[in-house]
Amino acid sequence: MAEGLLDPRTIRELAAELDLRPTKQRGQNFVHDPNTVRRIVAAAQLSPDDVVLEIGPGLGSLTLGLLEAVAAVHAIEIDDRLAARLARTVGERLPDAAARLNVIEADALRMSDLPDPQPSAVVANLPYNVSVPVLLHVLATFPALRHGLVMVQSEVADRLVAGPGSKVYGVPSVKLAWYCSARRVGSVPPAVFWPVPNVDSGLVALQRRDQPVTSASRQQVFALIDAAFAQRRKMLRSALAGVYGSSAQASEALQSAGIDPTARGEVLSVTDFARLAQVRPS
Repeated sequence: MAEGLLDPRTIRELAAELDLRPTKQRGQNFVHDPNTVRRIVAAAQLSPDDVVLEIGPGLGSLTLGLLEAVAAVHAIEIDDRLAARLARTVGERLPDAAARLNVIEADALRMSDLPDPQPSAVVANLPYNVSVPVLLHVLATFPALRHGLVMVQSEVADRLVAGPGSKVYGVPSVKLAWYCSARRVGSVPPAVFWPVPNVDSGLVALQRRDQPVTSASRQQVFALIDAAFAQRRKMLRSALAGVYGSSAQASEALQSAGIDPTARGEVLSVTDFARLAQVRPS
């Protein structure tokens, strides 16, 4: 097999060898365009000493591109056939990098630790159906992650980068903002994937930042966020009545935190939620 990044023909050959039929359940859409892989790696702004956490490497398209640019890659793959083939693919196409690849067969949502060196960046083509939970989980689990870039469904990308007051601002926007800043840095058309998805993809760049200052735990802050957006059309005094015991007590807590009780959750920043979470239910 030739060296270099995967092309459409090689993707099909590998899939045939593995008797692989991509499933919507696992969001399996494989990038087969080398130029797109190079663009993703460039947009991630990686340094040669970065250790990358890649989630769902699939047939290895992005893995090969990453190994050309960074010190090491931890690749987390849930599909046993894909996990078993990945190291061999890298050995065949990029033999000098084979020792810098660590393939782990696991569900990314259930990962709790990784061997050293710890990852400094996350770069992944995330499965559409679990992209947000997986991203939030790895940011919470691996504090050494300082930056990254994820490819997600275009509308998910818009939600992740949305700010307070935006129509698409919601739970993913606020929870991601707890960990990092996010900005959209590009789009990826369906044609560069096999099989071809029926949606565009978006590239979201991430930069870790200090968490909001609060005496409340992350769990307490996130519980408020969930409650505020569970009934996003309701005023906060009503949406948070269940948390604080009544609408009147919710109003009192909101006023104590300097927040208008008649406002809606979609106008609050993560800092607002962190401040509110310090006001305990009476």
